[in-house]
Amino acid sequence: MSFEKEIQKRRTFGIISHPDAGKTTLTEKLLLFGGAIQEAGAVKNNKIKKSATSDFMEIERQRGISVATSVLAFIYKDKKINILDTPGHKDFAEDTFRTLTAVDSVIVVIDVAKGVEEQTEKLVEVCRMRKIPIIVFINKLDREGKDAFDLLDEVEQKLGLSVTPLSFPIGMGYDFKGIYNIYEKNINLFSGDSKKNIEETIAFDDVQSPELETVIGEKAATTLRDDLELVNGVYPKFSKEKYLASEQQPVFFGSALNNFGVRELLDCFIEIAPSPRPKRAEEREVVANEKDFTGFVFKIHANMDPKHRDRLAFIKIVSGTFERNKPYLHVRNNKKLKFSSPNAFFAEKKEIVDISYPGDIVGLHDTGHFKIGDTLTEGEELHYKGIPSFSPEHFRYINNGDPMKAKPLYKGIDQLMDEGVAQLFTLELNGRKIIGTVGALQFEVIQYRLEHEYGAKCTYENFPVFKACWVDPDDKNNDEFKEFKRVKQKFLAKDKQGQLVFLADSQFSLQMTQQKYPSVKLHFTSEFE
Repeated sequence: MSFEKEIQKRRTFGIISHPDAGKTTLTEKLLLFGGAIQEAGAVKNNKIKKSATSDFMEIERQRGISVATSVLAFIYKDKKINILDTPGHKDFAEDTFRTLTAVDSVIVVIDVAKGVEEQTEKLVEVCRMRKIPIIVFINKLDREGKDAFDLLDEVEQKLGLSVTPLSFPIGMGYDFKGIYNIYEKNINLFSGDSKKNIEETIAFDDVQSPELETVIGEKAATTLRDDLELVNGVYPKFSKEKYLASEQQPVFFGSALNNFGVRELLDCFIEIAPSPRPKRAEEREVVANEKDFTGFVFKIHANMDPKHRDRLAFIKIVSGTFERNKPYLHVRNNKKLKFSSPNAFFAEKKEIVDISYPGDIVGLHDTGHFKIGDTLTEGEELHYKGIPSFSPEHFRYINNGDPMKAKPLYKGIDQLMDEGVAQLFTLELNGRKIIGTVGALQFEVIQYRLEHEYGAKCTYENFPVFKACWVDPDDKNNDEFKEFKRVKQKFLAKDKQGQLVFLADSQFSLQMTQQKYPSVKLHFTSEFE
């Protein structure tokens, strides 16, 4: 197959939502339709012993939440689909923000009863900033929830989107009869039956036809006709151009747990979603069909296989083809590297691939060469942008809990920080190590993983800090900067890259510092020009 065709075949997207809206379940069901797994494991249902395919870390299985982004691929109707299932929990938002740099479009999952929640707002804001095309999936229609029109209004107002429904529910919760698919003009009846079977679909070009009553009953038929009339009157016609320009967002309704409305979503998705889009590097814009390979690391995952202490760096291919055993330039280190066993992910299996195309995600075995945001090319000096570190909000001293295990502890901390689980700061004054995280749950994850993956124990001590700010002086030799360093020495640390960081202990002290030393600029993300 030609290079151009391979690019057109690919769809790489992320699934985002607030925790518990059913994101992982939707991922499972998409895999089920792609024939990648035979039986989807429900996240909540204890009767099925099979846990969700995309949650492969032990701690996720115990908690029933996703804490790491997983990468899954499958083929559906001749399209190669790469899903990045992201953690919904706000303590792991950073992982999600980074993942959004690697996707070409996004599906936002919203719970019918809870509507738009806080985490969804933050994530959608990032998508809007980056102009990522969005499809909205309103989930759990087999439960009682908000009125469909109220939900559509809420999505428009809270998320600042311009929506157009491509399917519409017939009833809800107890009275849920099915879905009318506006995009394909057919009715999908809900039987509430077994989890595996795909529900039957009846083609309905004309909702005015009297047959509608025989299929869904008189009352539901009248309501549906009124609803559809309102939809046509209020919402704009779907435009693929506007969707791709991130100016219009199609909405689907369904119940992922019952396999319902998922096929409609998938069928429409593969038709309208973008194939790999161009990406901006600091030097220029890179287009997918350039012949030279370029890609960047958006995630690092240590110990995916507990038996082997391996680290995988996940690379999103932006342009050209990535070939096994071919040397590529690691731009930051200015070194050529070869990869003998690049991995691709098909549902539950890792496979070694000889060649990968733009849009694909490849896992490279890493012995410590990579950091998040690194670029690989065939020789060109390129730096892809847009993977910042955010200023952490929780800080603790990390201490060694077992003096015999100092080495594995530091190795473990080192690797987990490279993964981007949290950030490590070393105090200038006494060299003590401080971990900064976006959410408090990450401390538990770090402790758990250090013990189970590295055999090291750690304890924490509170460290009262309000915010970490990256220090950017106008002139390193001026007296003001020297005085700043002398007065604030107790609060200065270095991050992992050796950049100077000021740990402000309160909002007040931060403001005073900014007033007193105007030539010393303080930034809340590590990426500043």
